[in-house]
Amino acid sequence: MKKILSGLLVLSLSVLVGCAAGGPPPAAGMWSAQIVSPLGELPVTLTLNADGSGEMASDVLNAPLSGIVYADNTAAFTAEISVQGQELVLDFTGSVEGDTMTGEFGSDFGAMAVTATRQ
Repeated sequence: MKKILSGLLVLSLSVLVGCAAGGPPPAAGMWSAQIVSPLGELPVTLTLNADGSGEMASDVLNAPLSGIVYADNTAAFTAEISVQGQELVLDFTGSVEGDTMTGEFGSDFGAMAVTATRQ
């Protein structure tokens, strides 16, 4: 019985510590980003919410982000945009270190590098 109570106490403390250490994923937030595309550099604002919703916005496009997945210091998501009458699916994968995010959008036209700074 003593071992069971001791085990429950350790389990309870582990759960409490895990909850206290929680918080938003490191990639959650608003980011000023530069996408290096075949048409040149495109500045965008990426909004990644902790609840898995988000948006990509610039002077020339606005697109919701879907499928946002956070794992440790990484983020992945998809954006569907329209460029010159063509629908493009952009799949992002990247990592966060402090207030800097780097990664790339995969597309039918190849990979496009992304660098971002937290706003």
